[in-house]
Amino acid sequence: MNTRDPYEKTFPAVPPTRGRGFAHTWWGHAWLRALEDSALDGTQVKQGRRYARSGAVGAVSVRPGGLTAVVRDPDGTAHRTDVLVQEFTEAEWDRLLDLAAAAAGHIAALLDREVPPQLAEDAAAAGVELLPGIGDLDPRCDCGEWDHCRHTAALCYQVARLLDQDPFVLLLLRGRGERELVDELAERSAAEADATSGTDSDKDVQRTPADGGIPAAEVFAAGATLPALPPLPGLPSAPGQPPTLDTEGGAEPELDVDAVEFLAQAAAPEAHRRLAEALAPGHADRAPAAPLTLSEDAVRLAAEAGDLRVRSRLAAATGRSPAELELAVRAWGFGAAAGLAALEDDRTPSRSELAGARAALTAAWADEEAPVLRRVRARWTQEGTGRQLRLGREGRWWPYRREAGRWIPSGPSAPDPGSALEADPAP
Repeated sequence: MNTRDPYEKTFPAVPPTRGRGFAHTWWGHAWLRALEDSALDGTQVKQGRRYARSGAVGAVSVRPGGLTAVVRDPDGTAHRTDVLVQEFTEAEWDRLLDLAAAAAGHIAALLDREVPPQLAEDAAAAGVELLPGIGDLDPRCDCGEWDHCRHTAALCYQVARLLDQDPFVLLLLRGRGERELVDELAERSAAEADATSGTDSDKDVQRTPADGGIPAAEVFAAGATLPALPPLPGLPSAPGQPPTLDTEGGAEPELDVDAVEFLAQAAAPEAHRRLAEALAPGHADRAPAAPLTLSEDAVRLAAEAGDLRVRSRLAAATGRSPAELELAVRAWGFGAAAGLAALEDDRTPSRSELAGARAALTAAWADEEAPVLRRVRARWTQEGTGRQLRLGREGRWWPYRREAGRWIPSGPSAPDPGSALEADPAP
């Protein structure tokens, strides 16, 4: 990606790609719905989809209010193609930024290249439509078509890929560059924190440090004179070997030696894995993973336990039968906590999740006959086969297969339903 200035970005052309979906995020699907619901000629849209897959879209220039790219026909004819999007007014930006700054999670999500659904819903309620709707994508092409043609459709499909990777592209189209947005969000967030930290009279009250404490000002003042921290130690080549618990005097009667030895053996590789993650480049910029629940951690331990007695105890401790624990271990092997949730979380998706799922299913089989899928909550079962898709809370699709009267995980998740179903051929 090349940056000309804070208000224009140019993304290089993408080579021909094979795949079923252009968008994997809910906001990417919303962008494509705005195109597909607006275009009067569905044939042009389908041709545009094929153009985008074939690599016909050149470098894409994104600026406030519009997109530009050169799109080539199969005979090599080049067409200057633009898609215009309405910029936000200053008042609309104020409302949107106030909503984003009011919740630390919204800022963190945006910086992590995610668009929180709650932010989009709150903005819409405040009269600011973050995502384009029907008629909001205004096509312009030198081929002479007045509505969406195959060239503008191809550009929109290509931009859906860009939005998946970086939702700041959408915000740039609405009128603000990423650097300016981040600075404004930081200022508003700090102002909100100041407004809730107390009155000026509160700040003037002298507080006596606790006995034995050191005022923070002294600590920061001394910081410049402290020596630099030593470099981080290197990652050991392998996990350490826990010490044996065999002793001459024997163990205390209430101490379960076998259980403690197993936990020590399991903790060593887990500590090694976490240290490797902590030392990896960019670790400080990634959001920390959610801690495992006791039930999830028991499945993780069972996946590492070769002793059937240990697995039996873990099953009993978590209220699972041995067969249920084996199924949970299988799910864990395909996707850790997310894979386990897809197995055990019999939930009903929200309206926004269902809207995104419908768009993903439509896009997955856009060019061919779609399979017949029957939905029950967050599970889609293919009629006439022993196959099923489950939509995880993280937005990915998990393949399942019917065996011996029960549904079992049959593979890792995929970003779109077509890939998930293809990865597990019918039994």
